[in-house]
Amino acid sequence: MHRWSQLFIPTLREAPADAEVASHKLLLRAGYIRQLGAGIYSYLFLGNRSINKIVAIVREEMDKIGQEFLLPALNPREVWEESGRWQVMGDNMFRLKDRKGADLCLGMTHEEVMTSIARNELRSYKQLPQIWYQIQTKFRDEPRPKSGLLRVRQFIMKDAYSFDIDEAGLDESYNKHDAAYRRIFKRCGLDFVAVEADSGAMGGSASQEFMVYTDAGEDLIASSASGYAANLEKATSRLEPVEDLAPTGDGLPELVHTPGQRTIEEVGAFLKVQPQYQIKTMAYTAVLPEADHAKLGKTRPVVVFLRGDHSLNEAKLGAISGGELRPMTPEEIVEVFKAPAGYLGPLGLEAAPHPKKPGTLVILDKALEGRTNLIAGANKEEYHLRNVTPVRDFKPTLTADVRNIVEGEGCPVDGSPLRLGKAVEIGHIFKLGYKYSKSMGASVLNRDGKEVTPIMGSYGIGIERILTAAIESSAAANEGSAYALHPAIAPFQVVVTITNAADASLLAAGEKVAAELSAAGIDVLLDDRDERAGVKFKDADLIGIPYRINIGRGIAEGKVELVDRLSREAKDVAVDEVAVAAANRITSALQH
Repeated sequence: MHRWSQLFIPTLREAPADAEVASHKLLLRAGYIRQLGAGIYSYLFLGNRSINKIVAIVREEMDKIGQEFLLPALNPREVWEESGRWQVMGDNMFRLKDRKGADLCLGMTHEEVMTSIARNELRSYKQLPQIWYQIQTKFRDEPRPKSGLLRVRQFIMKDAYSFDIDEAGLDESYNKHDAAYRRIFKRCGLDFVAVEADSGAMGGSASQEFMVYTDAGEDLIASSASGYAANLEKATSRLEPVEDLAPTGDGLPELVHTPGQRTIEEVGAFLKVQPQYQIKTMAYTAVLPEADHAKLGKTRPVVVFLRGDHSLNEAKLGAISGGELRPMTPEEIVEVFKAPAGYLGPLGLEAAPHPKKPGTLVILDKALEGRTNLIAGANKEEYHLRNVTPVRDFKPTLTADVRNIVEGEGCPVDGSPLRLGKAVEIGHIFKLGYKYSKSMGASVLNRDGKEVTPIMGSYGIGIERILTAAIESSAAANEGSAYALHPAIAPFQVVVTITNAADASLLAAGEKVAAELSAAGIDVLLDDRDERAGVKFKDADLIGIPYRINIGRGIAEGKVELVDRLSREAKDVAVDEVAVAAANRITSALQH
């Protein structure tokens, strides 16, 4: 049992002006955290208790499938150079030098370090599979830290890594993590969804994110009644068919004078056609990784053709281009198109014959596949073209889905309308493949005595994000004014509130109830402060404790009030029975 009067719980009436989202405001007001610098927070007593409870759940479930390590946060440059990520991570990585001038970094993730251990220690297929994990502080030099603990520069992460002899083994390790993650998030009381996701800088063949819908989220998730769910970076949809324009003249590309008309909207109004009948041209330069320089050069032009009313998804395009994208400069545009911006189009453009061959990477979005008689730029100032038909009139390097889906479009599974919603990522699992084990020279002997490269997976959970997602979800249900955490992760499961600590009978009853709860294994906080009842009720709600027992005037009749803040119910219970009643509710919540 803890007594409120003896604890440091610095609650605030109002949140600081710079606190943006609900979780940030409430964590500050409840005295869970205090800010030290931009994206850097101290966890006070209550915050640390909740974090430790989340860590305990994660550790318990991960111990069922893997072995816990603890790796250094300070990493030498060399190990990151072996994987090629010393350059790729760019300004997001904290870098420093030791007194001898050697380059070091603060670890953002630990694929390289884990792989170096595997490379040095694993020798035979008999030692596989291996699942190694850690719970450790990570660092990321966020350009714009914001939203409290949602976007920070120092955070706690559970990261795990699997090593298997083949893809079947990786599938099994991946599925073990998928099941463990679902158990973890369910035990933390989160209503989550698992979605297809982009692997990004991690690399690999497949990945899945675990998300919680909240307006504080920075990711957009597409989902439908069919159960389909995907990150916007991976989401696809079914489009309603479009009846193409009738050809003009002989049906071949025809020059049309369009003086001063540059944008899709301007050309559409001038020619009296809707955007879906136009081709949008987007021009980028991909800055390629060093490994591609010999074959493709340091940079390559990347040109994308989209339907006029669609927008480009740069994550999808980045995965295809293989480099870091930036818009073409005016000089680069003229060099590639032989025309100024505003009138760019596909005809006359020399496309690379294959994505891995030198030349301009020309991508046709799938929504334009099979379309005919479209309007496009003519690569001639103040002119556009009618009757442009992809493939017949120009051959792209490849056709691929590179657009953003739009809410209301058909789900790819059953055609039902897609819903777009904001969400927070709480976990991410990746099938890495051979990216790290191969580049870093890890190998084992297989059953035939042949040296082979182990295949890897990587699996992460943001510890603080579980807490913030839980608060955001509960605060949304309470219109942002309060929240109640699940009893598995709340700093305390029950608060016993003595409405008048100066009343000896109330104090004695509160002490008795709190002692009974503590004896039953319940994490209980006794509010024995000399404060008004209203202040105590507000503070109890503010710190997110899910169950409150009010010791007040009803004690004369042997009654106290049990408030269930998760179900928003309150009822009078006999003082001798309230500890059992509260314990039963907690047990039920922990089991579901």
